Amino acid sequence: QVQLVESGGGVVQPGGSLRLSCAASKRTFSNYFMGWFRQAPGKEREFVSSIDWTYGNTYYAESVKGRFAISRDKTKNTGYLQMTNLKPEDTAVYYCASRTTTDNEYVDWGQGTQVTVSS
Repeated sequence: QVQLVESGGGVVQPGGSLRLSCAASKRTFSNYFMGWFRQAPGKEREFVSSIDWTYGNTYYAESVKGRFAISRDKTKNTGYLQMTNLKPEDTAVYYCASRTTTDNEYVDWGQGTQVTVSS
């Protein structure tokens, strides 16, 4: 089991930026995907982005392409989600999650961090 701890949420104006972090407890975090999901009030949780921890391949939801960037620092076992040009519709609780490359679904989840985009 992997413990995941998110940080970096907050309140930002439209057009602003935030960087979320997700620290993973597992010492050797190889053959994993780290993903970011979000859930807005009254809506289902949705996929935002993911990264292949070993090779660095990245994936994005269409709604965030060109505005969000996922990355990881292997030396710190920490993943990041850089969010730019934020919009009110990006307001949600953001969760990071992990799965092995052979899992069909994400099995370990962080506690979530609130992102609010408002003027």
